[in-house]
Amino acid sequence: MRAFRCRVCDSPLFFENSVCVSCGTPLAFSREERAIVPVDDQGRYVDAGGMLWYVCANREVAACTWLARAEGGQCSACELTRTRPADDDTVGLAQLPVAEAAKRHLVVELDALGFPVIGKHEDAVNGLAFDLLSSVDESVVIGHADGVVTIDLAESADDRREKVRVELDEPYRTMLGHFRHEVGHYYDWQLVTDGPLRERYRELFGDETAGYQAAIDRHYAEGPPADWREHYISAYATMHPFEDFAECFAHYLHICDTVDTAAEQGLLTVSPAAFSSVRDLVVGVWVPLSTALNQINRSMGKDDLYPFVIPAAVLDKLAFVASVVPGSSAPGASGAQPTHAEDVRSANRAESRRRGFLRRLRG
Repeated sequence: MRAFRCRVCDSPLFFENSVCVSCGTPLAFSREERAIVPVDDQGRYVDAGGMLWYVCANREVAACTWLARAEGGQCSACELTRTRPADDDTVGLAQLPVAEAAKRHLVVELDALGFPVIGKHEDAVNGLAFDLLSSVDESVVIGHADGVVTIDLAESADDRREKVRVELDEPYRTMLGHFRHEVGHYYDWQLVTDGPLRERYRELFGDETAGYQAAIDRHYAEGPPADWREHYISAYATMHPFEDFAECFAHYLHICDTVDTAAEQGLLTVSPAAFSSVRDLVVGVWVPLSTALNQINRSMGKDDLYPFVIPAAVLDKLAFVASVVPGSSAPGASGAQPTHAEDVRSANRAESRRRGFLRRLRG
C-alpha cells in the first residue's frame, strides 16, 4: 500500500479513509490516479481532464470509498461483485464490508503488477466476477470456476476463520489471502495452462490434467508427502498443480505488496528496484524483512506474520508467476539470463517495462 497524503492539508491518509481526520475533507479513491482525492459535499470529484466522478453507490452497504463514473453507480471494483447477500440478510450484509475491502486491496495490487482485471460484465466468457455469499442459511465453498470466485462471508469473522484454520492445520488464513489464492486460479486459467507457458508450468508444478477430485481425496486421506517442505510453499500446495500455482501466486502477491509497503513506509535500507529477479528480491529483501516482522510480532505476543519457509524450488515457481503477467512488467519477471537473440530482446523489453512499473509504483 502506498503512503497517501491529503491534497488539502497534506496530512497522512490510509487506503480506506473516506474523510481526512485532520481537516475534515471528504475523500474517495481514484483507481485511475491511484490516489485518494478530495470530493465536494455532493460526493463529486473533477479530474485533471475535466471528467466528473461520483462516490460509489455502495459507500454505505459495502463501506466502499472508491469513485464511480456515473452518479448513483458502482465503482469498477464493486462492479466485479456478481452476487452479494440479500437486503434482509443482516448477518451477511454486516460481513460484506470486510470482503469488499479485501477485494479492493486485491484490485489495486493487480493493477500495479500489470495483471488485467476484466469483469464478466465486460466479457461474459473470460471475465472475472465474485460471488460474495452468506452462509447463514446454506453451505458456501470457497473456490473458483470459469472466472467466478466464490467467497464465504462468514470468514470475515476472526473467530470463524481461526476455527477453520486450526481444524485444517493451516499456518495462515485471512480474507485477503483467500482472494489472492482464488484469483490465482483465474489467472492460471486465463494466462497459463492453455498458452505457450504450459510446458514450463508442467516442469515446475506438474501435469494439471491429473484428476482433481482424486487429488483432493488423496490429500485429505494421506496428507502431504514427507518431504513436501523441500518443494512446496505449503502442505495445501501439494494437493494438485492447480493448487500449487494458486498458492505461489498468492505468496507472490503477499511478498510484492508487503515489500512495496515497507519501502513506502521507509522501513527498507535498500530499494526493491535494485533487484532484477524474484529470487534476488526474496533473498535480499523478503527473507530479512519477514524475519524482522516475525520477531516484532513475537515481541507483541502474536504469531509470526509470515509463518512460511521458501525453499529453492519455490523460488523458481515464484519467478514463473512473475513471468505470467502479460508483458512481464511485474517485479522479477526478467528471471534467468536468456541465450537466444530474440529471448534477449524480449528480456530487454520486459526489463524496461519492469523499471517503468517500479517508477510508477514509487510515484
